[in-house]
Amino acid sequence: MSNFIPTYENVHNQFKLNGFHLNREDLCRVAYSFIKEGEDFEKPVGDFILDWFDSKSYLEVKTSGTTGAPKAIQISKQAMVNSALATGDFFDLHPGDKILHCLPVKYIAGKMMLIRAMILGLDVDFVAPSSHPLENNDAEKYDFVAMVPLQAKHSLKQLKKVKKLIVGGAKMEKTLETSLLKLPTIVYETYGMTETITHIAARKIGEKAFTVLPNVTISYDDRSCLVIHATSISDDIIVTNDLVELINENQFVFLGRIDNVINSGGIKFIPESIEEKLSGKIEPRYFISSKPDKELGEKVVLIVEGESIAIDNSVFDVLDKYEKPKEIIFISNFKETENGKVLRKETLKSH
Repeated sequence: MSNFIPTYENVHNQFKLNGFHLNREDLCRVAYSFIKEGEDFEKPVGDFILDWFDSKSYLEVKTSGTTGAPKAIQISKQAMVNSALATGDFFDLHPGDKILHCLPVKYIAGKMMLIRAMILGLDVDFVAPSSHPLENNDAEKYDFVAMVPLQAKHSLKQLKKVKKLIVGGAKMEKTLETSLLKLPTIVYETYGMTETITHIAARKIGEKAFTVLPNVTISYDDRSCLVIHATSISDDIIVTNDLVELINENQFVFLGRIDNVINSGGIKFIPESIEEKLSGKIEPRYFISSKPDKELGEKVVLIVEGESIAIDNSVFDVLDKYEKPKEIIFISNFKETENGKVLRKETLKSH
């Protein structure tokens, strides 16, 4: 085994972009042409490539804005390389493996797919981000693809040409997981955020627990929220607002976000666990939330997307007595991030 650690200045000699072997100088030329005469989705790629090869040791990236206003943060380029290497180890990626890049490059997940390709020597087909990324695609097979849930949902018929698929950016619904389990594709749901340079853990669908990537260990704080120790990607310990059940220092079960917890009559409820119980029983998209209540402080409510429909009370038989929603609210369109992650508070405000 060589002890050579790639740096962000290197491009692996097996890296290919849309069928062409490109080195650092070639990539910079491609970047200029993307910026000057590229399609709309290619311009951010040109900007990213030039930023990647400039003299700075960091990149400025925007957080997704799920838990507050999106903000710009600086991430070390070498940390991004280390993240790419950990992904390569975890998912057993090898130089020459063929991958599909179908995510917007302005976000960290899209940037990281290109970095993985350049660092690990992957053969990347780069297409415009869309909800049907495998449509009109004549490639025979892909070794590795990353999608958001909406893309995976619209690609069920074509996914048999994908060996390994990672799905992230928003929570995977139980119904989508059930559909994906029927395919020959090996599928993982990923866990991570911009601050952790995309995923630091992955859960093979059908299993409950997330397993962390190499060089990552986990613990939890006094709120039972996940704490991430990943020295190769962050000098700081990352404290999250995600409630977890810790299995060991490498595995955890995600329960929900502490900011969503409902305190109703002195009993605490995790909306995500109630949603999980209702999975597959309500056709439109929905989430569990709360409204102020004189008696209980907060009462549990069900928020459903779309026009008002009749929902049979028997649907709630799977819930404990106090988990049952006291009210059903219909909202025509949920507010969401570009990845399809529902913004609960903004959606409720719009009501």
